[in-house]
Amino acid sequence: MKKTVKEVSYFKNIREIRECDFGVFYFFDGLVISEINEGVVFNWSMAKKIIGIAYDILGKDKPIAYISNRINNYSVVPTDWLKFYKNRHQLEFYSVVAYNKGGLSSIVLEKMFFKNNIRQFSDLESAIKWSISKVEEKRAGLTPYVE
Repeated sequence: MKKTVKEVSYFKNIREIRECDFGVFYFFDGLVISEINEGVVFNWSMAKKIIGIAYDILGKDKPIAYISNRINNYSVVPTDWLKFYKNRHQLEFYSVVAYNKGGLSSIVLEKMFFKNNIRQFSDLESAIKWSISKVEEKRAGLTPYVE
């Protein structure tokens, strides 16, 4: 069953919401969730805008997980992942919540260009739990142990 970010209990942890003409982006501590609008062809110029906003809100040197909550049908320009890496951006934890076959088929193309693993989920709560656990694991590894 499709759920928007506002419908999950984790929403109470929201830091900021940004609405763009191509979708809505929800910013949490270490987590960004997108809900791209129906029919959009998501490309590098849109991604650049969101990356800049994410850096402003969350910082540039902290681990961040990204969830694409595909409640609408839209497409991604998969080769634009190459531009993402060319500009030295990092995205270690990327997951997609897909509710239909169309959402799953676009992931196949994206996987050809995305360097890390793309996790697939059929519900938003599971994607959030996985993402938060990965960010916390990464932070634990980055923080030196002090007695």
